[in-house]
Amino acid sequence: MTKTTRRRFIAATAATLATPSILRAELNSVQRNASGFLAQNWQDHFTALDRVTILCDTFGRALHYWNPENGDYRIYPTSVPQTDELTRRGLTKIVRKKNNPSWTPTANMRERDPSLPVTMAGGEFGNPLGTRAMYLDWPAYLIHGTHDTRKIGRKSSSGCIGLFNFMVEELFEITPVGTQVRVL
Repeated sequence: MTKTTRRRFIAATAATLATPSILRAELNSVQRNASGFLAQNWQDHFTALDRVTILCDTFGRALHYWNPENGDYRIYPTSVPQTDELTRRGLTKIVRKKNNPSWTPTANMRERDPSLPVTMAGGEFGNPLGTRAMYLDWPAYLIHGTHDTRKIGRKSSSGCIGLFNFMVEELFEITPVGTQVRVL
């Protein structure tokens, strides 16, 4: 039989009292991280559902993809703009797509961080656009990949919607130029 010492008693009491708090914290964390993946009636955001459609939900940090021809519905976790001032919302469309896009920081980005390069070649290590980019008809707004996987699920972009590289590569293949996109 193990002898109960004062030290063991205090440790056991502290562990018992802390357990409900730890469980609540874990549950809250799961609920926050999964919030973007709750069922959403995304169809309400579009007037035409007869074409490929993308909904970028900046609140839920998720991108919803729909192809009516085969009933293909997919959802991807995303990074979203850091602030509301950087977020453009509304209806737009994909106007072009690029494998291994080059990156040129905007004037505002360079003003915030003068150490940024003037441009970065596609495929270059550290290129924040990752392996694929889909350009919206709003200047400087894209749906693109990222090499920095810590950004996904966070407010971390300068206005774009970011995905894991392997996910943007999948989305890139199934999304035609002209796809309607709504950013919430």
